[in-house]
Amino acid sequence: MRAPIGDFETATPAPACLDELTAPVADAVRHWQGAVPADRILYVDTDPRWADTAVFVEHYGQDLLERSANCVVVAGRRGGETTLAACLALSTTRVDVNGVVRRRLGARKASFASMDMATGETGMEYGGITPVGLPAGWPLFVDAAVADLPYVLVGSGRRRGKLLVPGKALAELPGAVVVEGLAVA
Repeated sequence: MRAPIGDFETATPAPACLDELTAPVADAVRHWQGAVPADRILYVDTDPRWADTAVFVEHYGQDLLERSANCVVVAGRRGGETTLAACLALSTTRVDVNGVVRRRLGARKASFASMDMATGETGMEYGGITPVGLPAGWPLFVDAAVADLPYVLVGSGRRRGKLLVPGKALAELPGAVVVEGLAVA
């Protein structure tokens, strides 16, 4: 199948290649319940050597620069409690962690979670964290610009491979809240 965005050799419906995904991502695809059918989530194989954004878009298509999103894990702290959340924003922007996210979490302080915390809590590889298959109960803040796209390139849970997901499906993930102004240029 031809990928709807980017220059990938093939795109495979995610339910047909669960072995390529980490356990939490495969489980989320296996038990998919969104209005967008699971077979519209596509897996594309990518080379981890080309993970840097500039090299990635040079190799897989310039159109991906405006259609790629990063999923980052944020830790909000208030008193002695820490709340983890994920934020999804276009790769050409940055998440407003100390403003929008901190207020949404009701935290005194918010920062990016450490690599060990992010990978340990999600069961995903660093550099491949995706909003599909996040731990139950986590808030997922999705920038409105991401939700508006027909297809978005996101991680697959591993450094090798990516998912192409309709923006509407990302907005319907468990715990998802679409947030205007989550990210800034």
